[in-house]
Amino acid sequence: MRLPRYATLAGVGVLALALLPAPPAAAADAQTVTVSTGRSVYLAAEGSRAPVDLAVSTSDGRPLGAAVTVRWTAGGGTATAGADFTADSGAVTFPAGSPSGATRSLAVTVRADGIPETAETVPVTLTAAGATVAARPTVVVDAHGLPYLDRRLPVSRRVADLLGRMTLAEKVGQMTQAERAAVADDPTAVARWQLGSVLSGGGSTPATNTPAAWVEMVNGLQAQALSTRLQIPLIYGIDAVHGHGNVYGATIFPHNVGLGATRDPALVERIGHATAAEVRATGIPWNFAPCLCVSRDERWGRSYESFGEDPALVVSMESVIDGLQGRRSGQLDDADRVLATAKHFAGDGDTDYDEATAAANEGKPWWEQKYPIDQGVTVTDRARFARIDLAPYGPAVRRHDVGSAMPSFSSVDWTSDGLGNPIKMHANPDLITGELKGRLGFDGFVITDWEGIHQIPDPAEPTNSGLTAYKVRVGVNAGSDMFMEPNTAEQFEQLLLAEVGAGRVGMARIDDAVRRILTKKFELGLFENPYASAANVDQVGSAAHRALGREAVAKSQVLLKNSGRALPLRPDASIYLAGRNADDLGNQAGGWTITWQGVSGPDAIPGTSILDGIRQVAPGARVTYSADASAPTGDAQVGVVVVGETPYAEGYGDVGGPECGWCSVPQQEEKSLRLQPADRAVVDKVCAALPTCVVLVVSGRPQVLTDQLAEIDALVASWLPGSEGAGVADVLFGRRPFTGRLPVSWPRAEEQVPINVGDADYRPLYPFGWGLRTDRGRDRLAALAADRPQLGAALAPAAWHADGSLRDAPRILDRLGGQLRADRGNAALVDAVLAVARDAAQDAVVRGDAPENWAALLADAEHAQLSGDPVRAFTLLVRVAR
Repeated sequence: MRLPRYATLAGVGVLALALLPAPPAAAADAQTVTVSTGRSVYLAAEGSRAPVDLAVSTSDGRPLGAAVTVRWTAGGGTATAGADFTADSGAVTFPAGSPSGATRSLAVTVRADGIPETAETVPVTLTAAGATVAARPTVVVDAHGLPYLDRRLPVSRRVADLLGRMTLAEKVGQMTQAERAAVADDPTAVARWQLGSVLSGGGSTPATNTPAAWVEMVNGLQAQALSTRLQIPLIYGIDAVHGHGNVYGATIFPHNVGLGATRDPALVERIGHATAAEVRATGIPWNFAPCLCVSRDERWGRSYESFGEDPALVVSMESVIDGLQGRRSGQLDDADRVLATAKHFAGDGDTDYDEATAAANEGKPWWEQKYPIDQGVTVTDRARFARIDLAPYGPAVRRHDVGSAMPSFSSVDWTSDGLGNPIKMHANPDLITGELKGRLGFDGFVITDWEGIHQIPDPAEPTNSGLTAYKVRVGVNAGSDMFMEPNTAEQFEQLLLAEVGAGRVGMARIDDAVRRILTKKFELGLFENPYASAANVDQVGSAAHRALGREAVAKSQVLLKNSGRALPLRPDASIYLAGRNADDLGNQAGGWTITWQGVSGPDAIPGTSILDGIRQVAPGARVTYSADASAPTGDAQVGVVVVGETPYAEGYGDVGGPECGWCSVPQQEEKSLRLQPADRAVVDKVCAALPTCVVLVVSGRPQVLTDQLAEIDALVASWLPGSEGAGVADVLFGRRPFTGRLPVSWPRAEEQVPINVGDADYRPLYPFGWGLRTDRGRDRLAALAADRPQLGAALAPAAWHADGSLRDAPRILDRLGGQLRADRGNAALVDAVLAVARDAAQDAVVRGDAPENWAALLADAEHAQLSGDPVRAFTLLVRVAR
């Protein structure tokens, strides 16, 4: 595992300081002393003694030069002295010579009156002569004896009881989510605003980005939520879209486009579970994932967040929801599960590319440029919208019971009522309330995207990009339940309270929203266990999760071309490795890693680069590495060139959109569907110099390289593999076979985009579902041959070439087809038979024997298989193979 150089140097510096002799003691009168408490809020049950921790720290870090006495008095809050607590006072002394950081404690006596009550507060006033008191702790007498606190009752009854006790202000607070940075300097805002939730946006982390620091931060905010009278716990949310990407040291899995290439729902479920374990280990119970968008245009900067271009593929990958939440009812409160979010409802992968915007961006500074496709408009009819854009959400709700959903920034413009009147999804009651909550039966809660309702046009203030009463009213009435207001939470609450008071938002809508939110908080077990434990922080970046990531990387690699069986490589090969993405973990991980846009650089995250992986997997190989191919090739026989994209996220990844001006220099390049000029030059140079040339494309979307294809012997779509680059090396050297298949069509030319399975004129360079394999089809079938005569006959050695391909494809495929029709309910057999048929079809394409429409036939076969029609899939593949 690679650690950043600065981490090593920091450790050396600490050691050096520790070895220096201590300077002479300073005079006591030059020393200043601060008294603080371990926490600002201390929870106490009836009839208990609540310990309050005190600590002293000195300005010079030395022991106290003089004794410090801290006097304390309890009282002055909402609890009644004599009935709820003992009105007491006292003093705690830290003797002279106490080390800086020394702790003592006092105790407040909480009485038991046996009367059901909401929470009450007992502030503790501290004074200290000769010292600064930095805190005023509060003891909170826990709410008790109320039905909503009784875990034996059904959740619905607990919710109804709690809802009936809440004021309008408390309800509105539950509907409000602020960003961590907005409350970090003053955590008491959580209690004042009665927030229901806090989130971390991309790159928003505690000062020390460690798993333990995350737990401490979340618990500190939770303490403020629990200081309120009803003690409704906070739910913290985060975008862990390919592993827990905000946390340094987490396992970074391949982005969704790579997971779609695996065609392995069971693997994706395991990744969801591993991600949930790492997220929950840092104190966070809610993940803003998965993205269920169907990516129909690779110019979109979020295309890598999609599992693919076919709704059926996206649906098959929704097993990730089961991994995140658990398959069984009641698993949400497990220590390794989180609430999942289906996003972005609906149509965000299907927006139209705005050529005029892209053209207008040319020549402007990046901050004046606009997104040409992200957050755009889906121009469509209702039938197509249902078939493409809504299709993933029904199974997510009905089959996987996803707990929350997030509307898209995009708009929809129905062709049926004329063009030019798009409706923002955040303002669309027809789709949020009518479709999602109504027809699909979604019973979770809807969370807006980042300032999502700010984008709703206000007819009275068309230039106002912030909040208005109109935007709040429309957003709430459209059906969103919680509102992501990173820096405007208090303003949102005030506006919503006024809208309810004016009768423009009804109490039934407010109660519906809060009921949905509270239900998930109860199901997550937050009322019983509001504080996170640090006991599981070792789950973050664990060896088991990294091994899973490595497996996923290997299965995600798609072998597009393999002339002369250039791959797999010999373990003792003499290799010339080049390309900027061969040894760059930041580029390898992509966006949504440590920061929102990601960051280029070899030390961006702990992990294994592709170069590291090659050295690890093939220690006997002789490797010369030169990022720009400037070093001599020497006696190398194989060139391996790793090129592709630098990280981006959302609109800053749009082709023709704004470059990220604040990002690292490599990320500021113009986004393109073609390899960058420097990458193309490295490919040309290496492929011209060496007898065998292998090119790996590390990117979030296909890169057009048709004009260079002739000089490339083997071409691999590596996508964005994440932290475990050894998985790439595993398939390069044959430790694992290539099995991945394209989740999106690979265009022949930029002008073809958008190009998708099912198009009338479908002629990509490589079709949806294409993927050469390096294992043997006969071996896959052999494990299933018992008691299957037709399959056994197809395995005769004479029917197969030594390289594993079919000798007599028509005859063997006929037998396999008969077995498939007889046993179509056996998933393993179906996969094995279709894989052999696909191999035969792809062999025909490579030989030049396939029919002219082979690309459409292969893509349609892939769609048929994903849609549950293996017989049609087989029939289409056979048409190509023959």
